[in-house]
Amino acid sequence: MDAKTDAKGKAGTLTVGNKNWDFPVYKGTIGPDVVDIAKLYAESGMFTYDPGFTSTASCESKITYIDGDEGILLYRGYPIEQLAEHGDFLETCYLLLYGELPTPAQKVDFDYRVNRHTMVHEQMMRFFQGFRRDAHPMAVMTGCVGALSAFYHDSTDISDPHQRMIASIRMIAKMPTLAAMAYKYSIGQPFMYPRNDLDYASNFLRMCYAVPTEDYKANPVLARAMDRIFILHADHEQNASTSTVRLAGSSGANPFACIAAGCACLWGPAHGGANEAALNMLSEIGRVERIPEFIKRAKDKNDPFRLMGFGHRVYKHYDPRAKIMQKTCHEVLNELGIKDDPLLDVAMELEKIALHDDYFVEKKLYPNIDFYSGITLKAMGFPTTMFTVLFAVARTVGWIAQWKEMIEDPKQKIGRPRQLYTGATRRDYVPISRRK
Repeated sequence: MDAKTDAKGKAGTLTVGNKNWDFPVYKGTIGPDVVDIAKLYAESGMFTYDPGFTSTASCESKITYIDGDEGILLYRGYPIEQLAEHGDFLETCYLLLYGELPTPAQKVDFDYRVNRHTMVHEQMMRFFQGFRRDAHPMAVMTGCVGALSAFYHDSTDISDPHQRMIASIRMIAKMPTLAAMAYKYSIGQPFMYPRNDLDYASNFLRMCYAVPTEDYKANPVLARAMDRIFILHADHEQNASTSTVRLAGSSGANPFACIAAGCACLWGPAHGGANEAALNMLSEIGRVERIPEFIKRAKDKNDPFRLMGFGHRVYKHYDPRAKIMQKTCHEVLNELGIKDDPLLDVAMELEKIALHDDYFVEKKLYPNIDFYSGITLKAMGFPTTMFTVLFAVARTVGWIAQWKEMIEDPKQKIGRPRQLYTGATRRDYVPISRRK
C-alpha cells in the first residue's frame, strides 16, 4: 500500500493490490501535507489503522502549531518564547480565543471581564463539603468543573455565539478560584475570595496562600513565574486532553461538561501528571550520591526504571518551553534562597548530566518542561497533588479555544473513530443448560 502526491500537491493515490483510489491532498500554511481519506471507506471498503491517531489529522485548526523536530511551538503564529518573555497570561488567553494580540483598549476590557467573573456561586461551597479531606484535588476539580453547568445554565446554549463567549470567559476566570478552593479544602483552611484589583497570577497565589487573619501580598517574582507557567501550558495542539474536549464537544455537550472531560483525561500520569511523576522520581533517587546508580538503571533496557521529565513524545529536539521554564526555575530558587533541599540538589545534578552525557545527548533526552515545572512548583510551596490542577487551570483557555473553533467549523462532525475488529465472528447463543 502506498500513497503518492502529485507535483502540484492536489491529489494522492492509494494503491492496494491492483486497485487505485485518488484522494485530495491539502497543504497547511506550515507543517506536513495531509491526505483527505474521509471517503476511503465509501470508495474502497477499508479503514486506516492508526493506534493513538499519531498520523491522523482529526481537524483543521488555526490555533497552535508544533514542529517537534525543530523544537518550535507557536500560538497563533507567535513563538512561545516571545509570549512568555514579553506578555502575560491573559494576553495569551485573548490571543488564543480571538486570533490576534489585543490592543491596549481590548486588553483592559478583557482583563476587566475575566476579573469580574472570578467568583463562583456561593452554593458551590457545599460541593466541597461532600468530598473527603484527603481526596485528590484533581478528583475534586473534575467533579466541580462538571457541576458548573448546573449553576450557569444561561451559558450552555452552544448555538449562541454570545453564550459561547460568556462560557469561555467564565471558565478562564473561575478555574483558578476552584483550584484554590480544592487546595484550601485539602489542608483544612478557609476559602479566600478572589480580588478584582489583582492580576490573574497574583490573585491565584493569594487565594492559595492567604488566610483571613493577616494580609498577604504575592511575591512579584513568584507571581511572574506562575504567570509564565500558565502561558507555557496554555495550549499544545491536539494532545490527549484537547482531543477529549473536542470529542466530547462534537456531540453537542455543554462547554462545562467538555472541560470536565478534559480535566479527567489530563489527570492521567502519562499526560498532566508527568511533572508529579518527575518529582516522585527525584524523591526515589533521594541523594546526589545515588544518581549514578539510577543513570545506570535508566540505560539498562531490561530495567523497568525510567527517568521521568526527560525527552518528549512530540519534541525530538529541546522542548522550547523547557528553556523558559529552566530560567524561571532558577529565578524562583534564587528568590527563595533555597540551597539545602536534597531533591533540588538531585534535580540540578541530573540536569547537568542530561545536558552533557553522551547517552542523553544522542537519544535527545533533554530535560522537558515537566522536569523544571515540578521543581519550581515544589519550591513555591505547592504539594505534588496540586501540580495537575495547576496544569488544568492553564490549559483551560486552550481547551476552550479549541472547543470554540470546533463548534464554529461547518465541516466538523460528531467524533466516531473506527476499529480493527479481532474478536469472535458471528456465533449462536447456547442455553446455559447445554454449556460445558
